Amino acid sequence: MSLKGVHQILNELHDHIKENELGTNFYSVKRGIDYEFSGAHSELRGTEDFIHIGKSSMGWCFGLHIVPEFGINTLEDWVRLFIDPDRIIINEYNEVISYTKMLGIITARSRPDPCTWDAKMLHQNHAELGPGNLVRHWIDHGRIHGCVGHGDGTWDLITGDFS
Repeated sequence: MSLKGVHQILNELHDHIKENELGTNFYSVKRGIDYEFSGAHSELRGTEDFIHIGKSSMGWCFGLHIVPEFGINTLEDWVRLFIDPDRIIINEYNEVISYTKMLGIITARSRPDPCTWDAKMLHQNHAELGPGNLVRHWIDHGRIHGCVGHGDGTWDLITGDFS
């Protein structure tokens, strides 16, 4: 195998680990905003220039952040921002993500094996079994984890500040 092939495999493995095991936050950023300076995420977060999309965590439905104050209440609202030519999508590592990849991260989630959590473990994590062998948050109307609804697929609608 060539060195180029090894690097490609390592890059793909690195991407897989970041997106599926460590948990990764994603943001919609207005073009032209300097999001790479030290402290940018904490300083800009919560503004219309730098909006938290949500979090991908291994084994869980995507935590899709709804932000009513910016008119973002559904996945469809997010899609409008994803395709806005004046915005880009980045992850917490400042890597630019295409809107098609972002949609896949949200809507095409699964794990190969069924969840093995028993009722006690589900309860301790305020979770229930979800689609694609995933777990998802209980709908708690914003009281515990901020889950106000389940999407039609592999995402939960989450309010508040989380990462």
